[in-house]
Amino acid sequence: MRVVAGEFRPSPSQKRDLKRNSDLIVTECRPWATDEQFELLARYLGQRHPDGGMAAMDELDYADMIEHTPVNSVVTEYREPDARGRPGRLVGACLTDRQGDGLSMIYSFYEPDHKTRVGLGNFIILDHIRRAAAEGLPYVYLGYWVEGSPRMQYKIRYRPMERLTREGWQLMDPDEQHRLIAAATAPRQPQDAPLAGARGKDGQPVKFPGS
Repeated sequence: MRVVAGEFRPSPSQKRDLKRNSDLIVTECRPWATDEQFELLARYLGQRHPDGGMAAMDELDYADMIEHTPVNSVVTEYREPDARGRPGRLVGACLTDRQGDGLSMIYSFYEPDHKTRVGLGNFIILDHIRRAAAEGLPYVYLGYWVEGSPRMQYKIRYRPMERLTREGWQLMDPDEQHRLIAAATAPRQPQDAPLAGARGKDGQPVKFPGS
């Protein structure tokens, strides 16, 4: 899935997330793992994905993911300003590949239990879209998507969206995307069951709503 950055228009809720987090200081850093990043990742995985395959990741695993990349990668950091307006507490980060036609979000994570800040995950995606458009890059890549998987439904909320088909990249029909967004925001059914063999980006089974 990829967002057409130059044509993106935020929804009312996305505008609120942008406003709530507009004070964050965004910095593109070289792909070099830090203790601060890993500690944030560990808190994120421990609360949001405790049963996922990445939950057992240690510092060396994280460094390998960040530093051993054959492409042009950066770690985009999101920090709260300190009392003097300088970069302070790290509250979000994303391993991002810079491609000729856009930004590819490989893995993002953020403070899972921030007491006063909401919408961090959405803001990180929105910021990538905004920066891609400002740089004249046409797309922001969000990775693969499986319809019906609750863990992937956040990706469908960014419009306009293109998906890769057997015929190549195709713009998603607006009415279809509207339907999928409505389904993604509907209450989840408790009997969701995993699809055999399918795994999400964090190593957890991909689940589909029960019938």
